[in-house]
Amino acid sequence: MSELTRIVVDAMGGDYAPAEPVKGAVDALAESDRIKVILTGDAAAIEKELEKYSYPAERLEIVPTTQVIETGEPPVKAIQSKRDSSLVVGLNLVHKGEADAFVSSGSTGAVLVGGQGIVKKIRGIQRAPLAPLIPTAKGVSLLIDCGANVDARPSHLVQFAVLGSIYMKSIMGIENPRVGLVNIGTEEEKGNALCKETFPLLQACPDINFIGNVEARDISAGAADVYVTEAFVGNVILKMYEGVGKTLLHAIKDALMSSTRSKVGALLIKPALKSTLKKFDSSSYGGAPLLGLKGLVVKTHGSSKANEFRNTILQCIQFKEEDVNGKIQEFLAKQSAEKEAAADKE
Repeated sequence: MSELTRIVVDAMGGDYAPAEPVKGAVDALAESDRIKVILTGDAAAIEKELEKYSYPAERLEIVPTTQVIETGEPPVKAIQSKRDSSLVVGLNLVHKGEADAFVSSGSTGAVLVGGQGIVKKIRGIQRAPLAPLIPTAKGVSLLIDCGANVDARPSHLVQFAVLGSIYMKSIMGIENPRVGLVNIGTEEEKGNALCKETFPLLQACPDINFIGNVEARDISAGAADVYVTEAFVGNVILKMYEGVGKTLLHAIKDALMSSTRSKVGALLIKPALKSTLKKFDSSSYGGAPLLGLKGLVVKTHGSSKANEFRNTILQCIQFKEEDVNGKIQEFLAKQSAEKEAAADKE
């Protein structure tokens, strides 16, 4: 057996802790023999949940903690004052090299602050973006950034494009990912100051396959493989995406159950409909990695159920085995060498 991927799961984070994080961990262990799961949190509560399941005890560890960071707490203060929280202890395990990845559905602010403050950014990374996979008509695309850097600069967006391209090539196997800049029009001169300044920089970047501006209405059609934006717009897109998906799902169900005739039709199309709708279930694609850190930190929805935890944990295996961080460091080293060579010529 190859070396196990060690994944810390914050068992106390999110709306359904510890039940759903624990169940998701157990399900992931059953799915893959290539992982070890470390659950951080209230040991008694975790053990009570584990009593419900059978699992390989040699690949599951509990690291007891005495504190929990709540969603409404100021992130910086919480990270500093709650050193024995399930979130901080978990991040420290990654920082110390005792784990390869950290997964949490707890406070987004605390995960972002703790990820960058405890795990630390890779040297050369300006900002670490959150990058979830989103379903489209052509499969999945990466939305980067969706919540970490609201006030980004053009150089940040260019680096996001590179990070997103490396991720999609390594994780999704797309050889030359198409990069689109999210904008209010496809013309080069469209957009706010940030978009106008970023467009020529992306155009001139030799390390990405930039296809130009992409409007929001074309995102779900799969117009690009990587959608680049700053976090405010990215988060609005993500939340709107999820909200419209839920609304459509409810509308379809109501229509199919509206009459005897439609109910008969529903039975006939149920297998095909179920398969199609599953492709647009965001929980199937795991959480949003915080790219550019020295270790992998992944944020899942606060309302994540076991299925999303399971998929997020399994997502971490490929991140490690494909050495995504190594590829990011390799790119940054190459970029640094090129800048030094250019400076020497001058």
